[in-house]
Amino acid sequence: MTDSSRVRDRIESDAYCETLGIELVGLEPGSATTRLEVTEELTNFHGTPHGGAIYSLADAAFAAASNSRGETAVALETNVSYLEAVEVGTTLTATATETHDAGRTASYEVIVTDEQEERVATFRGRVYKP
Repeated sequence: MTDSSRVRDRIESDAYCETLGIELVGLEPGSATTRLEVTEELTNFHGTPHGGAIYSLADAAFAAASNSRGETAVALETNVSYLEAVEVGTTLTATATETHDAGRTASYEVIVTDEQEERVATFRGRVYKP
C-alpha cells in the first residue's frame, strides 16, 4: 500500500469527517481536495453554514495535504478568513496546497470555493513533522 493510499484510507475513515459529510476527492503529494454539501444541520442561527463546518472542511484538506507524503504532520497553528456566505444545498470544495516546506515545519493555504468557484473562505496553516 502506498503512502497516498494509507493517507486516503485514514482520512476516508475519519469519524468526524464522516459525521459532517466531508469527502476526500483528491490527494497528491503536498495537496488535497475535500468536498461538503451544506445541509440544514450545518447551519447557524442565521441560516448560513456554521463557521465550524467551513473550518472543518478546510482543516480536513489541510490534514490530508500535510500528511500526503506518509510523514506524520500535526497542526501548529491555523487561521481562517470567512469571505462569503452560501445557501443550504451549496457544495463547497476546499483545495489545500503546500506553500513552503522547511523540513520539520511546512505551510499550507486552503481555498474554499462554491460551485461557481467563487471563494468562500481562505484558511492558512502550519504543521510540525516530528
